[in-house]
Amino acid sequence: MCWLCSRRGTLGFFLAPRFFLALSAVLLPLAGCAEVPSVDGQIASTKTVAPRIEGADGPLSEKRSQAILSGITREAGDSGMLQRHLAIEEAVSESPLVAGNRTTLLRDGPRSFHAVFAAIAAARDYVNLEYYILEDIKSDEQSLSDLLVAKRQQGVAVNIIFDSYGSLNTPKAFFDKLRQAGVNLVEFNPVDPLAAKSGYSLNDRDHRKILIVDGGLAIIGGVNISTSYQSMTFGKSGSSGTSDGPIPQHWRDTDLQIEGPAVAQLSRLFARHWAEQKGPPIDQSHFYPTVEPRGKDVIRVVGSQPSREISRYYVTLISAIRNAEKSIWLSAAYFVPSHEEKEALEEAAKRGVDVRLLLPDESDSAAAVAVAHSHYEDLMEAGVKIYETQGIVLHSKTVVIDHVWSAIGSSNFDQRSVLFNDEVDAVVLGGDTADALAAMFEEDVARAKRIDPESWEDRPLSEKMHELFARTWQNLL
Repeated sequence: MCWLCSRRGTLGFFLAPRFFLALSAVLLPLAGCAEVPSVDGQIASTKTVAPRIEGADGPLSEKRSQAILSGITREAGDSGMLQRHLAIEEAVSESPLVAGNRTTLLRDGPRSFHAVFAAIAAARDYVNLEYYILEDIKSDEQSLSDLLVAKRQQGVAVNIIFDSYGSLNTPKAFFDKLRQAGVNLVEFNPVDPLAAKSGYSLNDRDHRKILIVDGGLAIIGGVNISTSYQSMTFGKSGSSGTSDGPIPQHWRDTDLQIEGPAVAQLSRLFARHWAEQKGPPIDQSHFYPTVEPRGKDVIRVVGSQPSREISRYYVTLISAIRNAEKSIWLSAAYFVPSHEEKEALEEAAKRGVDVRLLLPDESDSAAAVAVAHSHYEDLMEAGVKIYETQGIVLHSKTVVIDHVWSAIGSSNFDQRSVLFNDEVDAVVLGGDTADALAAMFEEDVARAKRIDPESWEDRPLSEKMHELFARTWQNLL
């Protein structure tokens, strides 16, 4: 796989319109380095099976499972989408639905950091972190490194997986401080081939964002442990703005705090990565404690890896869109849809589903924005409503369908998340979470700009050419 695939932004910063003609001859051959596989064959070959639901004490009876699913919907008859989709999701997923969870939406970095620091501070046994970008952030004037060192001094185990490329700008002193305190560190797929322990794979990146504390609480989503959410100048990872420089941009993002039995699924993903990356021996005997029910949300954790034939989340997302009956509200930091994703959205809109997309008007990946713009005309012609954020950096990755099926995680609506990244997402079944996510979406849309189809069609020819060139290598973004 090519180097240009390795990180969003590596290509995007240079794809200004004036560079396209000069670069296209060089980069065009690289655009064929990977293709998103079709889900049609996999969905068609699945057998219809009743969804499995587990509780704190193990699998629930079929009668109890059906009662839970029926109780999730807001209105009579709304269970149709769930029943059709979950039969497919069950067949392709590697993890069961888990009942008895409580979820809390965390809007933007500061609130997420506050929750992360509070969870770590309350840890009694262990803290596991797995992040694409890991930096020494602060929350309420306390640094992450000081907090983690303090927990180690209290006897709490701290295990960390960080992506080598995503955390490339993190000062070495931060990691040295943690190692000296006894924190276990694993560098995922090191950029330096001499440091690789499990085979050299520069292009495959760990894009997950996971915090697990004592097996009963976890936080996942789109928020990196990054100063981007504090004072970072737009598009420059790891550097702060100055009084003479650009004004720092606000990053709009979403995390999900999970409390309950479903946390065990995240622990299994973390342990698998630790083993695959040949991390040092750690005590995993307490990773899976008995966790009593904390709420009524039903959750399935979906972990995706490029080593698998196809992304599990990609399949389940397309299936959910295809089975939607009323609404699909989707926010995407990087909208670079595959043919099947775009077709699923268009077909949903054509059959009367309220399809709304919240997308960025500017980004740290100019190429991704250009590719997204190239699809607007077809989508709006099908009836899709498109809104663009104004003056912020949209980094949130959320989906809410029919106000009952929600997904929050690290997967972008792009081809890189399908082809190259290790991702993690939580599918949440429940009206309360869906309503909260829908309310958040509506608040964002109220501040965004609705794209007018007629005005969009009349945009300058130079912009249209820019977008066409960007689509040449959209499978790299």
